[in-house]
Amino acid sequence: MSSMNAFYAQSGGVTAVINTSACAVIETARKHRKQISNVYAGHNGIIGALTEDMIDTNRESAATIRALRHTPGGAFGSARYKLKGIEENLAEYERLIEVFKAHNIGYFFYNGGNDSMDTAHKVSLISKRMGFPVRCLGIPKTVDNDLPVTDNCPGFGSVAKYVAVSTQEAALDVLSMAKTSTKVFILEVMGRHAGWIAAAGGLAGTKPGDAPHIILFPEIPFRKRAFLKRVRASVQKYDYCVIVVSEGACYANGKFLAEAGTTDAFGHSQLGGVAPFVANMVRDNLGYKYHYAIADYLQRSARHIASATDVKQAYAVGEAAVKMAIAGETAVMPVIKRISDSPYRWKIEMAPLSRIANKEKMLPRRYISADGFSITAAARRYLQPLIQGEDYPPYINGLPKYASLRKVAVPKRLKTKFVV
Repeated sequence: MSSMNAFYAQSGGVTAVINTSACAVIETARKHRKQISNVYAGHNGIIGALTEDMIDTNRESAATIRALRHTPGGAFGSARYKLKGIEENLAEYERLIEVFKAHNIGYFFYNGGNDSMDTAHKVSLISKRMGFPVRCLGIPKTVDNDLPVTDNCPGFGSVAKYVAVSTQEAALDVLSMAKTSTKVFILEVMGRHAGWIAAAGGLAGTKPGDAPHIILFPEIPFRKRAFLKRVRASVQKYDYCVIVVSEGACYANGKFLAEAGTTDAFGHSQLGGVAPFVANMVRDNLGYKYHYAIADYLQRSARHIASATDVKQAYAVGEAAVKMAIAGETAVMPVIKRISDSPYRWKIEMAPLSRIANKEKMLPRRYISADGFSITAAARRYLQPLIQGEDYPPYINGLPKYASLRKVAVPKRLKTKFVV
């Protein structure tokens, strides 16, 4: 295969380390100019390909690309845009191939989660059908840690570290005032169906009585009576109660405790607000003074407290994706294979996108205590290595110094426009 260009795009909710993977893709591609002439980044994810709105990464300096490694957010813009099935909306896929042909793009790197892996897989199929083969590689990214096959997902380790640290620090604050003030603190974290992030809050406690005293997982049906009984017991025994609740906490019938009634571009129910819901339940039934916090975007953008393990793995999957593509692989994703817990050792392997697309990995029941309110020793063994180490960004005048891209547009070559 003669030298061709590559298209890289970021998809879905961003993480503290998604740009680390972008850095790896671009730096690795620059080392293989004979195979990859340039990397074009989609402006606002896959939409950038459909609308022929791409960023020329060759116009960015080596120092700027290197700075992506420690920059949070999605440097090129991400998007929640789901391509439908090939037969449902063939025009979108034909447009992608039309743009790829026009710009001599023979490599497609899609940095995202479950839905993104489905898109990458579909593009690999349609490119063959249309006679313009494109090597399509998925690059794992999701704070939810719910991609199958891979041991863990880049982005999760850092959000897990943030949640564990925040739980620990907030607990010390609440405890110091518990005698005369706040008795209950609730931290709401992300996690629609899988309770990996909520479980990470459990790392804050190392001995009996330590916070969090209660974790509400999506995998465990919410039982109001048992929950309130546990809150009361914690306050009576320890003077306070710290609760970590996943946004996806739900009743036995599957209804979320807090559902906004709207859906996102992928058709997922819009969640948020479970912390005040639980707080009001505590106040109305037990009368305790409470405070709550919603970690929201703070948990996934906290690059200042990123896990060193997470940063290394985010770079490794980006680098591996490029090397796999150059070697001729397509419709695959680099995955993390755990070799041992202690000492923690891992390596990169490869898995077909067909085993990953549109599938979710739930928190195993063996990671949740018998009563459903905390994590087990097995969960701690799994989680602990993922939050290890610090990888601080450079600071100037007390603030992190993050990358600032020029974002020079790739000249358009097609006369037809595409509206999304």
